[in-house]
Amino acid sequence: MLGALSPSRAGDFMTCPLMYRFRTIDRLPEEPSPDAVRGTVVHKVLEDLFDLPALDRTPDRAADMLVPAWDALLEAEPALAEMFGGEGPDVASWLASCRTVLDRYFDLEDPRRLEPAERELYVEALLDSRLLLRGFVDRIDIAPDGRIRISDYKTGRSPGEGFEAKALFQMKFYALVVWRLRGVVPSMLQLIYLGNGEIVRYEPDEDDLRATERKVEALWAAIQLAQRTGDWRPSPSRLCDWCSYHQFCPTKGGTVPPLPEPVPQVADASTDESTD
Repeated sequence: MLGALSPSRAGDFMTCPLMYRFRTIDRLPEEPSPDAVRGTVVHKVLEDLFDLPALDRTPDRAADMLVPAWDALLEAEPALAEMFGGEGPDVASWLASCRTVLDRYFDLEDPRRLEPAERELYVEALLDSRLLLRGFVDRIDIAPDGRIRISDYKTGRSPGEGFEAKALFQMKFYALVVWRLRGVVPSMLQLIYLGNGEIVRYEPDEDDLRATERKVEALWAAIQLAQRTGDWRPSPSRLCDWCSYHQFCPTKGGTVPPLPEPVPQVADASTDESTD
């Protein structure tokens, strides 16, 4: 195996090579944010919702699942409680915001009419170049005629002009992995944005996925070049406002820490994906 890459880390490198280094090589800690944790909790509820009988998949039942999902996450990661109190949000108002986002899902789909084939499915595929692609797919639906639809939940808003390609790249990445695994090009990719109640759909074809494969391999070559040269340059943009590494970024007046010794071989060890 040449290396491993997930769509989240590929997206990090495309956004900012220095951020990729901080996350993947330095493994610097990041402060949890209420928005990111909301995504984790809502994703868990939407995953577990389909364990219920079809007629029970209602907004009220989903709302009843919010607090247990949050309690389970808090038990696993007690430090998340530090997000609340002081200058942070109130827990009750934050849970209410989770409910608002979750309710919006029912405006977009009727889960009583869906029976997903897979939920939170870990997938991986080794390309001919020996690069391993991997990640977790939120949901896969399979029609009676074998057509495949890949869905991804986003608790944020749909992207503005100029950012659609980045969002679709993640979905094409998953589609490429599924194609290599199952020999079937997914018929539909859909991003379900719960922040503003919009679904973005795309129908890929083999040419799309071959182009995605070339792009992924070019990204991996660029990552390896940065590894050899030590050139992990920052790429300032509006996305910097959401970055956790300002104290280490030269564009924000910070100081880049020295690389770990010895510098670890770049291999994306993460398999978890963004739950925003």
